[in-house]
Amino acid sequence: MILELADIRIHPGQNAAFEEAIQRALKTVIREVKGFQGYEINRGIESTERYLLQIFWDTLEDHTVGFRQSPAFAQWRAIVGPFFAGAPVVEHFDLVAKSV
Repeated sequence: MILELADIRIHPGQNAAFEEAIQRALKTVIREVKGFQGYEINRGIESTERYLLQIFWDTLEDHTVGFRQSPAFAQWRAIVGPFFAGAPVVEHFDLVAKSV
């Protein structure tokens, strides 16, 4: 399993609308993409306009090719993109260890 970690900054005062939009986009667009396993969204405490989005994929290619090079990516960006204060920083990770 691959973890996609997206560090997202949004425009001030848009938290409620962004949180609704990102959950809607995850449930209606990304959920249907091959290899999607689940997600977590965390909002910053000290920086309330900062979010960490974790999406779990079967393979790196499920995200980088299957999703990013599909029409679903344009749908995703149309829903959440207007809230971005800048381009999200996205990185991928392999699981090394996990607590039970």
